[in-house]
Amino acid sequence: MTTVTLGRPPLERHLRDHRDQGRKALVPYVTAGVTPGWTGLVEALADAGADAIEIGLPYSDPMLEGTTIQEASQRALDQGMTTDRALAAVAELDLNVPLVVMTYSNLIRHRGAGVFCERLASAGVSGLIPVDTPLDEATPLLAAARSHGIETVLIVAPSTPPDRIEAIADQGSGFVYASTVMGTTGERTTLGDQAADLATRVRAATDRPVLMGFGISGPQTAAQAARHADGVIMGAAVMRRVLAGESANEVAGLVREVRTALDAIIEPRWP
Repeated sequence: MTTVTLGRPPLERHLRDHRDQGRKALVPYVTAGVTPGWTGLVEALADAGADAIEIGLPYSDPMLEGTTIQEASQRALDQGMTTDRALAAVAELDLNVPLVVMTYSNLIRHRGAGVFCERLASAGVSGLIPVDTPLDEATPLLAAARSHGIETVLIVAPSTPPDRIEAIADQGSGFVYASTVMGTTGERTTLGDQAADLATRVRAATDRPVLMGFGISGPQTAAQAARHADGVIMGAAVMRRVLAGESANEVAGLVREVRTALDAIIEPRWP
């Protein structure tokens, strides 16, 4: 079995420890290669209070992404970023938080699940989000990931029925990724009742950490989601600022603001 050797903590244990301490998890997203200094941005976000960082491998047809992350992915591809280059850069990062790779099935199948997961492990990646891989087709990937010490995060949506939520939570690992909306990624000014309802249903099905994403735009929506879940994932809001030319320190300022808002949630208020 290949194991992570770069000193980064296992994803689920790390998030469970934070939950036990009453801390809401914050996981910002960065598209690999979006700027020449993208690894410096990853380091800045970790320093700003991120509990883990999601790194997106650029892909030419990111169908579940909104316009912001689509643009970030295309910019990275235009600058020559590839999966191998992204993972080589990840391996050079000196961080003490888990790194989670988000990617699409075609990039995994191109190399084969075993080779792909071995490459993740050698780069010190803790988790994998195969965003468009349905549970019914995930068995070979789940097995390959387990054999290389990679935790596989699966996604539930507001339309996911209870029995499937239970199966996703049982077969996945790391955390359960709860999408606040039916649709693509992107910033929203508020979260609907369906987000809270989904978090309630997922928490009833599993003790695994539940993190909410798709629509987290800043401190307000992050706090709104985290009152029902164990933490949040924030992608488009981060990438929009990068695409606008903000520096790593400026983008990290947003993460600090969200960290402050999450830390102000003294006790969880489950619906």
